[in-house]
Amino acid sequence: MVDDNSPDDSAKMVHTEFPNIRLIVNKSNQRYSKSNNIGLEASQGRYGLILNCDTIVKPGAFETLVRFMDEHPEADTCGPKLLNPDGTIQHCVRGFPDALTLIAQSINLHKIFPNNPITERYYYLNIDQTRAQTVPSIGTTAFLIRRSIWETVGLLDTRFPQLMADQAYCLKLQQAGKNIYYVPFAEVIHLGSQSLNQNSRNAIINLHQELKTFYDVFYVSRNHMIKNWLAHLVIRGRCQLKLLENWISRDKRLITGPGAPRQSGKML
Repeated sequence: MVDDNSPDDSAKMVHTEFPNIRLIVNKSNQRYSKSNNIGLEASQGRYGLILNCDTIVKPGAFETLVRFMDEHPEADTCGPKLLNPDGTIQHCVRGFPDALTLIAQSINLHKIFPNNPITERYYYLNIDQTRAQTVPSIGTTAFLIRRSIWETVGLLDTRFPQLMADQAYCLKLQQAGKNIYYVPFAEVIHLGSQSLNQNSRNAIINLHQELKTFYDVFYVSRNHMIKNWLAHLVIRGRCQLKLLENWISRDKRLITGPGAPRQSGKML
């Protein structure tokens, strides 16, 4: 377990109540990508598991993921079905963002037109929840990786400290020809952005900085100058709209897309 310089007594509690856990305490806050890389590099197993701190693992979930990887050597990474605290599905499979997706998210198109094809395509709303399958991108909230993958393809990209780390890593894996699997018969409850929601305004700014970096790293070299200028304009515009929405709305959560946790809900 990696404690990223928690300001409370979390590390002390873990050390006292779970003495068998190997605990690494960062001397300063390293943020998401670096902290997970520290954990992966320190691990000794044939698999590495990225697991966020705001999760509740349902019985048998880890065993199911490991068994799936053992039985499917073609699977390089995999992730479980994520559930909201009230038991509804939290959509963790994604496409990759483009200008049209960002515009749709800026105006909350999923609320205005719930069944629109842009939202359905990006959030994979119609994915078959009864079978394991390859997907382009899945959140790293709970994410199992073969050791051979991070030793050859590399660890999380620290140019994306937190909010775009999962999609950047999945695109990196996809470009390397690796297979990412969604395994819906393993389940993990994800409370969702608990730390980010404490200062959602800064989180919005950081998200859009990482979105720009994402575009510059993966797309800018293959697009012409005008398209790149328009993409940057869309990202800046979306940032301003989300900041305005955050200012005028009572709902200060960062993540409010389809399947996001409700503001209150019964815990399973």
